[in-house]
Amino acid sequence: MNIPDRQRLPHDPPLWVDPSKEVYFISVNCEPRGKNQLATPEAAREIFQTIEFRQRRFDWFVCLALLMPDHLHALLSFPPGAKPFKERIEDWKNWTAKHPGIAWQRDFFEHRIRREESATEKSQYILQNPVRAGLVKSPEEWPFIWFHDGERPEFTW
Repeated sequence: MNIPDRQRLPHDPPLWVDPSKEVYFISVNCEPRGKNQLATPEAAREIFQTIEFRQRRFDWFVCLALLMPDHLHALLSFPPGAKPFKERIEDWKNWTAKHPGIAWQRDFFEHRIRREESATEKSQYILQNPVRAGLVKSPEEWPFIWFHDGERPEFTW
């Protein structure tokens, strides 16, 4: 059976948007879906180390990253620079494909948090993801989370 290729997602922000002043919600999926490549202590350690390394290098500012078995969710922003954020994400995906050996889908999903939206609502959505998937009963039980300050915040639901 011939399955048509997915079209590439556009990641260029509109001209009136300054990516360095925005917060983005991203999702990056593994290939194949349904196989646990991310929710293991070894994979999490390597992925979180590279998130921290790139954070210290000022490639991005990740507020929150959560690993599910076959995808990642994150809230992040990007400092001003010559490199578009699409390239920063692709560079990171390429590195994690080589070193921890993660097989990523070709593209990623990104959504700019708009003023009328709440980053808090998106973070609650992210943190509830393992609960919705039936992997844990409460978000506090999920171990595969990275917070920018290294501390798990108080969960208030």
